[in-house]
Amino acid sequence: MSTLPVFDPALTALIVIDMQRDFCSPGGYAQQAGLDIGPMQAVVPKVQRLLAAARAAGLMVVHTREGHLPDLSDCPPAKLARSVAAGAPIGSAGPLGRLLVRGEQGHDFVPSLRPLASEHVIDKPGYGAFHKTTLGPVLAAFGIRQLILCGVTAEVCVHSTLREAVDRGFVCTTVSDATAASQPELHAPAMAMIGVEGGIFGRVCCTDEVVAALQPPQALAA
Repeated sequence: MSTLPVFDPALTALIVIDMQRDFCSPGGYAQQAGLDIGPMQAVVPKVQRLLAAARAAGLMVVHTREGHLPDLSDCPPAKLARSVAAGAPIGSAGPLGRLLVRGEQGHDFVPSLRPLASEHVIDKPGYGAFHKTTLGPVLAAFGIRQLILCGVTAEVCVHSTLREAVDRGFVCTTVSDATAASQPELHAPAMAMIGVEGGIFGRVCCTDEVVAALQPPQALAA
């Protein structure tokens, strides 16, 4: 029987990665690239539960968004070329506006996961949430040492963020059933990588475990 993770609310942040319409909604970047957005949509209720639990426990909450400036000056040519090869060129017109461009409808969060005014939003031009963003200084300013990660996609932006977080010394927990891969068959290997070598990239838990760990002792005893 596995033990619940232990989180100090004063030292822990929930990182909700890229739960945007471009990845989770019809007509967004992911669907334009030929991906099945069903798995991304399916984790929305799990992320909602994590948000509710984190907010109730007083955790710092950070939401990230991947996207680029309208002139694409912050989009490396190699990344743009990859999006062209995928059939969804960054900056091209789509049903939700220009794909992966800041300020467009597709760049915005899924409506049911909108941040509260008190929560932090990190706009990122890359896959990892630390690259060319203020995430590192923001977490340092609040004395954060533990991260709970969820969102999309497991094999790209979640893993990129997780790996850099571990290199920066954070203790990380990835919530498996609140994390989706762009292709379902990639999810299990992405989660399995985290646990190699005794948990080299931290711990993998499910939503129920994290929610239970964030509840006060009296609530668990009731």
